[in-house]
Amino acid sequence: MRIPTPREVNAIRDRAEPFLRPLLDVMAYAGLRIGEAAAVQVSDVDWLRRTVHVARQVQNRPGTREVCPPKHGSERVVPVPSALTERLSAAMRDVGVFGSAQWFLPGDPPSPNALRRWFEKACTAAGVDGITPHDFRHFYASGLIRSGLDAVSVARAMGHASPAITLAIYAHLFPDAADRTRAAAADLMASTADSADDLRTEREA
Repeated sequence: MRIPTPREVNAIRDRAEPFLRPLLDVMAYAGLRIGEAAAVQVSDVDWLRRTVHVARQVQNRPGTREVCPPKHGSERVVPVPSALTERLSAAMRDVGVFGSAQWFLPGDPPSPNALRRWFEKACTAAGVDGITPHDFRHFYASGLIRSGLDAVSVARAMGHASPAITLAIYAHLFPDAADRTRAAAADLMASTADSADDLRTEREA
């Protein structure tokens, strides 16, 4: 597993063709697989609630492309930041949408294989080696874990069939029991100290 740094993610996006940026954004900031990202349509974005509905995926087949349901158990609604919906809105304005289904990415439907090649070109232009589209998904997962989300919440956002899958992939990123115990005890000490300060202030008053 290779988790790109924020600097690498930004560099790749900066050097990518403008039409590719929605792909990079929904992989890095909503955790979509490349086939799921290729399949996002305008109607999947709830602009007011700030969510993206992962309702389908595109898969390359010999001589054709198939639009099909996401991987088993992976259909989901992902809460996303306002900055992501703003980027998608800007892409609609500046680049446009594609086909009668209003795909965010070129093609009807878009081709994950072609998008992967454009991704590789952006990496080369940015001078970033060893990054795959799936690593952007790892980037997203690692950010959720670093922010304190539990395995159940991460699994739901990632579209994993169960938290056990999440833990099998990302167990090394979750704080261990000793870290959690230490942090909980530190919180207890801080709250006790605050209470003592309040009591002292009341007595002096």
